[in-house]
Amino acid sequence: MLNLRSIFVLFLLATTVAWAEEAAAPAGIEATTATPPPVVEPSVYVKKVKGDFSATYKKVFTALENNGYFVVFEPNIGKNLSNFAQRWGKNYNKNDLDAIRSLVFCNAWYANEVSNMDPDMLALCPLHITLTHKKGTTSILFVRPSQVASNSPAKKVVTELELDVIRAIEQGFIP
Repeated sequence: MLNLRSIFVLFLLATTVAWAEEAAAPAGIEATTATPPPVVEPSVYVKKVKGDFSATYKKVFTALENNGYFVVFEPNIGKNLSNFAQRWGKNYNKNDLDAIRSLVFCNAWYANEVSNMDPDMLALCPLHITLTHKKGTTSILFVRPSQVASNSPAKKVVTELELDVIRAIEQGFIP
């Protein structure tokens, strides 16, 4: 004979089974045919290079210039931050970065194309790459403009620009 507790357990079990069946793939579609989620690129392209920071910086600079990207400004962020070392005390440079520099650059053709398609995407111009250095390794960091232009009419040209900048960076390190 079933007591109230047994009936409750059976009810929970039946409800759980029914819920699991509803949560399964829709009728007529097997779970194995499900489309995997789209691959989403990380928002920041990162390339790590072992070696001297100055040499790596020069390679990136040269790669940009050789591919039609003109460096218009070279802020030394690490040097500027070091002015606050005493003021910030223990909060200064907690990651012990040896150097932080940026290359601010632009390509006139791409700037014109983007402005023709979506003038608001000129917020991307000029672009920049930041290089950080720690313990013999430089990280080359580039915010992917396609992430910003994901819903813009300029997405196609911005994605092309992004891939071209990444190609230029990679090209700078081909032996």
